[in-house]
Amino acid sequence: MVPFRYSNELDCMLQSPLAMPKFRDIVAWQQAEILMQPAFIRLIDNIRKQLEESVWTGTYEDIEVWAEGISDETKFRVKQLQAELENAPPDQAPEIEAALAHLPAPYPGYQLRLEHQGHQVTFEVWSLCYQICFQDYDTASGTSQSFSQAESQGVTVDPKLLDATGDIDWDYLDQKTRQLVEQIFATLPS
Repeated sequence: MVPFRYSNELDCMLQSPLAMPKFRDIVAWQQAEILMQPAFIRLIDNIRKQLEESVWTGTYEDIEVWAEGISDETKFRVKQLQAELENAPPDQAPEIEAALAHLPAPYPGYQLRLEHQGHQVTFEVWSLCYQICFQDYDTASGTSQSFSQAESQGVTVDPKLLDATGDIDWDYLDQKTRQLVEQIFATLPS
């Protein structure tokens, strides 16, 4: 479910309208892995609660997020092969799968679209989760901005979200999620 992976090169940045988090080390990745699902669940629940009290309507949509620099031709080729694979006879499927294995694949994204009286605002849900989980998360760079440029080689999990034993501080997670969602709805156009 978590839309990021750890690599030895700490190169986990994808581009869309947002960057995927860059992890400074395996510890940050492991902490994020603990926090992402609970943050996601609380985010969706808080959005639901705000929508119940709001004039705005919300819909969710699955999207594809591609790595920076992937050409439209390559994206088209991947989609074409994926469509062929769905209808391929069993003897042709391995050949198509082999071709796909040598091409980049998109990562799943998830958007929230809010609409009211002709206004439409879209949020990338995973980016909102990153803002909850990471300290001073910068969506453009995929890093925490609370440190100097030399130190900002990746994200820092918000230290208030985990206690000394590594357990989640559920009250703080709920509070931070609620504040983010309230801020989103407070800044919507009228």
